[in-house]
Amino acid sequence: MATFFATFVVASIQTAAPGEDTSEHVIKLTVHPAEIQIGGANRQQQLLVTATTNSGRLIDATRQSQISISEAHVAALNGTAVHGLFEGETKLTIRFAGREVLVPVVVRDFEKYPPIHFTNDIIPLFSKLGCNSGGCHGKQSGQNGFKLSVFGFDPQADFEALTREGRSRRVFPGDPAGSLLVLKSTGKAAHGGGRRAEVGSADELLLSQWVRQGMPWGNDNAPKVTGIEVEPNERVLAMRADQQVLVTAVFSDATRRDVTSATAYTSNSEVVAEVDATGRIRTGKVPGEAAITVNYMGHVASVRVILPRTNSPKNYPDVPVRNRIDELVWSKLQKLGIVPSELCDDAAFLRRVSIDAIGTLPSAEEVTTFLDDDRPDKRDRVIEAVLNRDEYTDYWSQRWADVLLVDRETLGDRGAYEFHRWLRQQMIDNRPYDQWTREILTATGNSAKYGPVNFFRAVRTKEALTRAVSQAFLGIRMDCAQCHHHPFEKWGQHDFYGMSGFFNGIQLKKLNANRELIYHAGFRQTTMPLTKEVVPTKPPGGKIPDGLETGDPRVVLAKWVTRPDNPYFARLAVNRIWKNYMGRGLVEPVDDIRSTNPATNEPLLTYLAEQLVTNDFDLKSIMRQIMRSRVYQLSSVPNATNFNDAQNFSHHIEKRLPANVLLDAICDVTGVPEQFAGLPHGTRAIELWDNRLPSYFLDTFGRSERKNPCECGASTEPTMAQTLHMMNAPEIDAKIGSPSGRVAALLARNRSNNQIVSNLTLTALGRLPSEKERRIATRLFSQDSKRQATEDFLWTLLNSYDFLFVR
Repeated sequence: MATFFATFVVASIQTAAPGEDTSEHVIKLTVHPAEIQIGGANRQQQLLVTATTNSGRLIDATRQSQISISEAHVAALNGTAVHGLFEGETKLTIRFAGREVLVPVVVRDFEKYPPIHFTNDIIPLFSKLGCNSGGCHGKQSGQNGFKLSVFGFDPQADFEALTREGRSRRVFPGDPAGSLLVLKSTGKAAHGGGRRAEVGSADELLLSQWVRQGMPWGNDNAPKVTGIEVEPNERVLAMRADQQVLVTAVFSDATRRDVTSATAYTSNSEVVAEVDATGRIRTGKVPGEAAITVNYMGHVASVRVILPRTNSPKNYPDVPVRNRIDELVWSKLQKLGIVPSELCDDAAFLRRVSIDAIGTLPSAEEVTTFLDDDRPDKRDRVIEAVLNRDEYTDYWSQRWADVLLVDRETLGDRGAYEFHRWLRQQMIDNRPYDQWTREILTATGNSAKYGPVNFFRAVRTKEALTRAVSQAFLGIRMDCAQCHHHPFEKWGQHDFYGMSGFFNGIQLKKLNANRELIYHAGFRQTTMPLTKEVVPTKPPGGKIPDGLETGDPRVVLAKWVTRPDNPYFARLAVNRIWKNYMGRGLVEPVDDIRSTNPATNEPLLTYLAEQLVTNDFDLKSIMRQIMRSRVYQLSSVPNATNFNDAQNFSHHIEKRLPANVLLDAICDVTGVPEQFAGLPHGTRAIELWDNRLPSYFLDTFGRSERKNPCECGASTEPTMAQTLHMMNAPEIDAKIGSPSGRVAALLARNRSNNQIVSNLTLTALGRLPSEKERRIATRLFSQDSKRQATEDFLWTLLNSYDFLFVR
């Protein structure tokens, strides 16, 4: 297939004939690097050849080019990388589609194998081959008696394990190539992990040379890697195409080295694009986006690959725009060759906006009134109405309680109640998000009287607080960095324990069985648990702040977290809101914001974050913009171009009602409230502060246990247990047949069959009955008594897709 693609590319972009401007052709050929210098026997340089066409399209021609070397005794090609053979100078000639580029090559010190540095050379190799991953020798107990630190976070311990443990049996200076380290990695000796390096490869040579040089630790003053440069950082590719990645390490002495073959690569969507150990990206035949993570020595970057549809329309339609959100989404869709769906109808919009904003079904009367309203701005009017309903407070208080760990099992009755009550007040007042976040982060006082202080009871250690605060308010998952360098981001142990310094000194004094006094005793130095190294207290990616040693250091952290220019705080907030309304975050998971997990629409995420800051962190302002956009109001029915688009919001994503919303919906439709133990009659599920209140329904349908600072504790994934419960649960049958329920009331009012069917459908589905539903109702009413037919029809609606899902 690669050969076919190469032939196709060359044939389709040949230089155009004079006067011919209809065919695409190459106008420029670019080679990186423009000059090649190779110093040392093991050094090589990866090539990156890019062709630019007259339409501005960039094509990777690295493997399709003809490459020749003028002095073949000086250098040679290893695939698409150049390596030295003899000291001297030569030139590469690279030809593609009628274009030619000359690249000078200088080979120096070829007779020498450079001194090997354990941290700079061997640790990256272990990471690339997967030897120090959590599934191999990096797991807690090691593997077959050999343990490495996860992702090489402790090079000194790894050095000791290789050269000292087991009587140094893993390395044999008398026969470097016969060392167990080399034999097992190449599969010449039995190895549970299989072959990790090819026989005769540069990787095998590096390992054996390290042993031959006497297993050196290396000069402690040797230059260290300070960063990596990756080319390209984004590329639009055709289906079944190639793209070579070029990775260059930059060292502290300003030297640079090609590390493409020593880097670890992963793709977040292999159906769109996969990547091999040489940095060669290969696209498939599914349109979409993929982010390729590039990781070398803890320095992480990403390459974004965009794969448009092949059957995109030649003349992209002029899609109406309501606000900036629409412009940014349409721009991305046009780039992908995807046309958005049409607008949803009024009934679908009203049900959608009611469930998404307030977790409540619209009543039959509300549906009828809205459908009869012919004012052009009626959708905007509904948006304003739901944002000012009491149910908004109930629903969003509970959503935030899920994130902020308001767990009665951990906090006790009084602590959980006070925290939830405080959150409700923030929603009632529509208090700016940054203000109430600062109040949580600096909370001090009696847990039975002051709600937000209970956050520090839910996560009681400085390490747990570091993980919870960074994930709940910044979208940074620092769990990995507590023990080793994050495999997909720049965070390491110094970042983790630097953050934990703000909480080092938190005191929890027990007042009685269920009450505690929480305060900060003042700044204290933080040290690494194993090395006892003092770690400067500072926020992730930030500088050491002033004012730490006077007063509560959490105040300094809270100011940094909520600063308008904080690169994480506002982005996480708007990403959470976007997912609530759109069914999928711009970044997924919503609280895993990092360079190697880019947003599906980065300009849109940036815009929404800027809008939140501009509007003084008013969360409703972002909700209002989203709901008013045409993007939000699109139909969930796909078209021929977007049927398999799951990440670019070209049509509305259908989602199951959350557990609490679904229970309330069943109660509303049947007319029978749920009776929660110890609570007043008529209490709704979205009002509950106690997440442990006994409810088989809520447990079955996935309410949050509030054990992690994210929305991942709640689930909307359908299960067989849920299906069986909806179909067979006696509690639901009792609501349907209740003498005080909706069915009984309709029959008591002597409503006609058509009136009954319309009322039930309007209440359950937010619309008038379809022809299919009318036929089903007619059959039921012709076979059974009026009561039985009414109950059966309502049971059918409650088990329908249109009731259980938001469309």
